[in-house]
Amino acid sequence: MPAYMISYDLRKVRNYDGLIKALRTMKCISPLKSLWFGNLKGPTSEIRTILMEEMDADDGLVIVEMKLGADWATKQANENAVAWLQQNVSP
Repeated sequence: MPAYMISYDLRKVRNYDGLIKALRTMKCISPLKSLWFGNLKGPTSEIRTILMEEMDADDGLVIVEMKLGADWATKQANENAVAWLQQNVSP
């Protein structure tokens, strides 16, 4: 399955519980508070539809497919997320 990066900005009402539960159910991991990585069945529009069910209308969401061999770097990111990047994005 393709590798995706998901980032969100919950604006007025900040209830993260449903969104975080949905991301964990999809077996995503979080290197930073509002950033997640996951191997998901796309396309991005379907992932967006699923996650929007747990968000308010004014919240922001970005989903990007990461390709094998893409350049990346981290600083003080979750160790498991760094290992995930090495396994799923590094050549």
